[in-house]
Amino acid sequence: MTPPANLDALRSRLERAAAATAAAGLDALLVSPGPDLRYLTGYDAVALERLTCLVLRAAGDPVVVVPTLERAAAVASPIGGLGLEVTTWDELDDPYALTVGLVPAARRLAVDDRMWAVKALALRAAAPDAEQSAAGAVLRELRMRKDPAEVDSLRAAGEAIDRVHARVGDWLRAGRTEREVGRDIADAIIAEGHVSVDFVIVGSGPNGASPHHELSDRVVQHGEPVVVDIGGTMPDGYCSDSTRVYSVGEPPAEFVAYYDVLQRAQQAACELVAPGVSCEAVDAAAREVIEAAGYGERFVHRTGHGIGLETHEDPYIVSGSTLALEPGMAFSVEPGIYLEGAHGARIEDIVVCTTEGAELLNQRPRSLEVVGG
Repeated sequence: MTPPANLDALRSRLERAAAATAAAGLDALLVSPGPDLRYLTGYDAVALERLTCLVLRAAGDPVVVVPTLERAAAVASPIGGLGLEVTTWDELDDPYALTVGLVPAARRLAVDDRMWAVKALALRAAAPDAEQSAAGAVLRELRMRKDPAEVDSLRAAGEAIDRVHARVGDWLRAGRTEREVGRDIADAIIAEGHVSVDFVIVGSGPNGASPHHELSDRVVQHGEPVVVDIGGTMPDGYCSDSTRVYSVGEPPAEFVAYYDVLQRAQQAACELVAPGVSCEAVDAAAREVIEAAGYGERFVHRTGHGIGLETHEDPYIVSGSTLALEPGMAFSVEPGIYLEGAHGARIEDIVVCTTEGAELLNQRPRSLEVVGG
């Protein structure tokens, strides 16, 4: 069951988004089903071929446009509690003309980043004289600064995925396939409080050197390291994401040596997190440790990504990002070392920047866990 919405928080988000829309020189944001709509209104609308769209005007109250057959669902959501105007359209109506008609003489409109192309193009055709852009430039500034309730949600998600990692040793052993292990993990993700499984990576032996490997029918062998990266979505929409590395029996000496490097790199990055520190500085803190040990070319991705109502969102912890961290920003810290054809490793925690530094939302041990062979 979805937890009750905090209507005051949603009202504040709508007000701040409208102010940001005006400050950006936009007449309105047009927001379809997806994480932006849920963030602003609490409505977890199903994305259908029929148009549902929040018209968030810089001047004027917001309006939600929905198909007539979706009106009951919209009103039953927090939209009803917020008292937002709900405008419906029938099968023979033009919902795109209706939507842009709510912002007469609009010169600049922005559509949400996840809007289906067919809908974005139809809105463009319905308002040919209006400049149209992506709304992410406005909304990401709000979404990447989590309020205390959002941090609580991410903390609960972190605790839930930690409980799954605590049980991996029950399923991971030689002679089982990655897919068999992954199936047990997926069941546990749901059992521990998530409403959906977003991804399950079980990378055994050489598959651990592929950062986005998921599951295969490869049989786990004795003496192999295994990368387990898992995450899901909680009832309130907030996501979990955590990676730990296991070894089925004693691992190769080469692996043990670079896993120690990886632990030090991940710790260095986490310890640097503080208000005012740039995203690229956190990335560099991890990368410098790995490069000094001679594995720089084996660290092939950014150090982290933001997390919230999406597993990947702003801010991104990557070289070139001069964005300064602020309290409430939540993101992963997940350096990796990958030896193609042999094995790989990644350690990932979700971190929240606080006024005093970093709060790690994942508490499982970061040392290599040896499980039964």
